Amino acid sequence: MIYTVTLNPSIDYIVEVEDLKLGSLNRMTRDLKLPGGKGINVSRVLNTLEVPNTATGFLGGFTGRYIEQWLSEENISSDFVTVNDDTRINIKLKAGEETEINGTGPVIRDTEAEALVLKLEALQAGDNLVLSGSVPPSLGGAFYSRLIDICKRKKAEFVIDTTGQALKDALALEPLLVKPNHHELAELFGVRINTRDEIITYGRRLMELGARYVLVSMAGEGALFISDQGVYYANAPKGKVKNSVGAGDSMIAGFVGTLSMTGDVLEAFRTGVASGSATAFSDDLAEKALIGQLRSQIEIEQI
Repeated sequence: MIYTVTLNPSIDYIVEVEDLKLGSLNRMTRDLKLPGGKGINVSRVLNTLEVPNTATGFLGGFTGRYIEQWLSEENISSDFVTVNDDTRINIKLKAGEETEINGTGPVIRDTEAEALVLKLEALQAGDNLVLSGSVPPSLGGAFYSRLIDICKRKKAEFVIDTTGQALKDALALEPLLVKPNHHELAELFGVRINTRDEIITYGRRLMELGARYVLVSMAGEGALFISDQGVYYANAPKGKVKNSVGAGDSMIAGFVGTLSMTGDVLEAFRTGVASGSATAFSDDLAEKALIGQLRSQIEIEQI
């Protein structure tokens, strides 16, 4: 089983305004409310690919119920801890360029945190745990490490998609996969990256620090996959970019889901790139038909 963990989910409220005037009344031309949070995105794309998974984390209030209902209607298995405070709402304001206003999210109490830890004690050997997104301040910086410790004890694999110190701490614990984009990779090592060779150099550093597989997304320039088998490049398929939210999560879902079903890392890479691109070309997350269509455009070459 694949489990996804979203510690600070959201409702993503997408608002489009043709001519934004600050300090004045503005009327929307279109709006959309979607369940948000990186792990939830991974679960939704896994479900699209017909890969069994369970979404967990923290949900609360009327906003949390909205997300649970959405997942239920998509037939996604979920097992969230209910918290006292409301799940946050993030605003994505599209007015020429996109402006994001993210909520802080609920305070997670100690009893609520322990309830999630207890749920994950049910992990078994061969399971995969996908840890995605930031850790709410109320949980403390070491919370991911607690969840990873459960994985290690239970002989389950884990994937981590976060940044900064939380990612650095996780690398020594040998994640199955890390997936920075090229900007996040540069930030992680405190350097400027200008070439593909430099991306490969620092991607290999992630492996030296403990990651088994490294995916580096480069937006319209394609993606790199780095493993002990070698370094591989995949082109980006052609299409009109509509949406930047969730593309990286979709790439993780495509990779992890395909790897769990086939064991083929290069086909997992291909599906990951197709899934990320399909989301970028859609208003919401990727649909299976578009993922399949884009897969045929992707060529993989060993560098």
